[in-house]
Amino acid sequence: MADAKKIWTEASLTCSGELAEAVAEVFARFSPDGVVLVNVTRYDPERHEHIPTGMVRVAAYLPQDEELESKKRSLEEALWYMGKIVPLPGPEFISVEDQDWMTVWKQNYQPLRIGKHWLVLPAWLDLPEGETRRVVRIDPAMAFGTGTHPSTQLCLLAVEEYPYAGQPVIDLGCGSGILSIAALKSGASHALAVDIDELAVQATLANARLNHSESQIEAAQGSLSDILAGEYSLKQAPLVLANILAPVLIRLFHEGLADLVAPGGKLVLAGILENQAEDVLSAAKARGLTLVTKYQQEDWVALVVA
Repeated sequence: MADAKKIWTEASLTCSGELAEAVAEVFARFSPDGVVLVNVTRYDPERHEHIPTGMVRVAAYLPQDEELESKKRSLEEALWYMGKIVPLPGPEFISVEDQDWMTVWKQNYQPLRIGKHWLVLPAWLDLPEGETRRVVRIDPAMAFGTGTHPSTQLCLLAVEEYPYAGQPVIDLGCGSGILSIAALKSGASHALAVDIDELAVQATLANARLNHSESQIEAAQGSLSDILAGEYSLKQAPLVLANILAPVLIRLFHEGLADLVAPGGKLVLAGILENQAEDVLSAAKARGLTLVTKYQQEDWVALVVA
């Protein structure tokens, strides 16, 4: 007689892309095997493609053991407190049989079209027939930036508008490397991708290989001070990308962030909530930079300064 499959409780909710990472962090406290994030799309029958809705489904799988009810209550309580800050739906709970979670997750992950030219494509999917967009292949399992967050999408719009073909780019806080890879797809000659997290550097190198861009990407664990000290091949670039967080950006301006921008170049700043934009812009202006372009999606803002 075959062994019965293990039963799990799936806890899930759907929220905006800007909240997904914070919600996933709450879910992860109660899930021993990680959290699944799936970009919610709608099928457009006229364009024959899946269009992002800006929503993300967050799910975690809880063992059905003696701690289940306590975990469910604790999860609901944690999300209730988060909902006091920003409205959130309550989690849904359903029983599911044990299965190949990675395969199921992959089946739900769709290509993501951003701006006029970008297609962010999960590594395991084939290129859609007749596709003419610039393709950036990303392994979402590495979870360092998959294109679903509004800040990443705004940066991709900036790379689209300011390609700086034939010139180098610096990607500070590179995460998955998606922005460095996109800059190279737009014609950049070389990308210096730096992050303080060694796992982010590994993700960047892995995704660079997926896009056959490894020879053009210099990925390293480090910080702004290391770049300014000449530890890498670049100390300046015409295009500098900094998709981090607003308080960190403000601090980095005091540490010389503006010095990374070559004369006539541009600095793309993201990871900024709308109510933080003026403070970041003030820090940029204090270093002699002025606003060129502002992008906004939901409550998130990206600023291009020069």
